[in-house]
Amino acid sequence: MSEPAAEPAGVLLVDKPQGITSHDVVDSVRRLYRTRRVGHAGTLDPMATGLLIVLVGKATKASDQLMAQDKEYLGEATLGVVTDTQDAEGETLETNPVPEITEAQVRAALASMLGDQSQIPPMHSAKKIGGQKLYDLARKGIEVERKPRAIYVTDYSINRIALPEVEFTVNCSKGFYVRTYAHDIGQHLGCGAHLSALRRSRSGKFTVDKAMKASDLKTASADDIRNSLISLSEISLMRGA
Repeated sequence: MSEPAAEPAGVLLVDKPQGITSHDVVDSVRRLYRTRRVGHAGTLDPMATGLLIVLVGKATKASDQLMAQDKEYLGEATLGVVTDTQDAEGETLETNPVPEITEAQVRAALASMLGDQSQIPPMHSAKKIGGQKLYDLARKGIEVERKPRAIYVTDYSINRIALPEVEFTVNCSKGFYVRTYAHDIGQHLGCGAHLSALRRSRSGKFTVDKAMKASDLKTASADDIRNSLISLSEISLMRGA
């Protein structure tokens, strides 16, 4: 009698499209392998696209280490509109005229947020306080005090300015809220802003150009996914272990 195949283990890089949750992607991989031992290293909101690191089998134990890596995001801030979630999925709180803002002013706003900073987690986030997720409290109309937490920005660039839109790239630490960054850009420029688009392009040494499309999971076989996995030994080498 042949021995059963070993449980697959490794990292699967998936390019998540807009409109589905990170959990939807994890569920697709779980169904292929008929196992619960699938997770991910860093949630992407439904409106966000880009790199989702899916962990299979023993790789789920590396979740904390992989989540701790620096990230790169491509974002779009829409000036003049402030929302309660700080992104495009929220309710509008303010609508302000957008003045003739120069690239130098935008660059100064981004430069002021370079290096070690602190952010207050938004109420519409998965962070837990007192055992409850903030977005669950926010949906009930409850706002609680949140302590600022240390984050950092290592680099940024301005990709496009077509007012009221400003597209940027930001390289940042774990726990960084890009929608809070967009909100703060608006505060610096004096007209308010919200995050209107977001794409994660890198997490640590993993990049989205090496990822498979989430739509391919619908037609892929378990063997297809197994062959796409980055092994635990490869992950250790990438992390310098």
